[in-house]
Amino acid sequence: MLANSAIDKKSVCRHMGYGADCDPSPRISSLIDEYAENAHHLIEPSYSYHIRDVELAESPAVFVEGSIVFRSQVIARLLGQCHKVAMFVVTIGDYLEEMVAWLARHNNIVQSALLDAIGSDAVERVAESVQGKIEKLAHEQGLVTSRRFSPGYCDWDIRQQKVLFRAVNANLAGVHLTDRCLMIPQKSISGIIGLGPSRDSVEKYNPCKTCDKLDCCGRR
Repeated sequence: MLANSAIDKKSVCRHMGYGADCDPSPRISSLIDEYAENAHHLIEPSYSYHIRDVELAESPAVFVEGSIVFRSQVIARLLGQCHKVAMFVVTIGDYLEEMVAWLARHNNIVQSALLDAIGSDAVERVAESVQGKIEKLAHEQGLVTSRRFSPGYCDWDIRQQKVLFRAVNANLAGVHLTDRCLMIPQKSISGIIGLGPSRDSVEKYNPCKTCDKLDCCGRR
């Protein structure tokens, strides 16, 4: 699911804090290449997803097949245009973050930050791969897919992770929630993707266009 070549060096640099107009030094660039080449030993991709019918969407609640209820005006507006919803959890496992912590404990701060950035890019690639599988299934049914949305974004309360995890059986992916609804392993992504008729309102639905929070780090 994740070949060595799938690591995106530009994305790794972005996760490390480099701007689009700022390149890393030759030493950092060489370290990125070295760590990206060997990071696959620390990455164990795993995922779980389920696709269910959307039964009713009346803002701010969405009722999904299987007694699943999501509460968010943003999610209700999206799924009100969809026939189905895909719920997913993906991870790269905990080996990489254990090595990140080990490097930090031994004062290899740059290497720790670099490997952590590679992990952030790697879990994003796994999420994209699962999204591709869901898109393929949607197209076979004559449907299109929306962007990914995760609890904690916009007005979707992070505590809704509990609902999502029960719905998708996240234990199958080896991901667990803390009491504060944070994911363990940390290099994990959870969320939903709407599946609906072929029209711009599903594929291009973007709540950022109507949001006044211009300084939001998740703005798209």
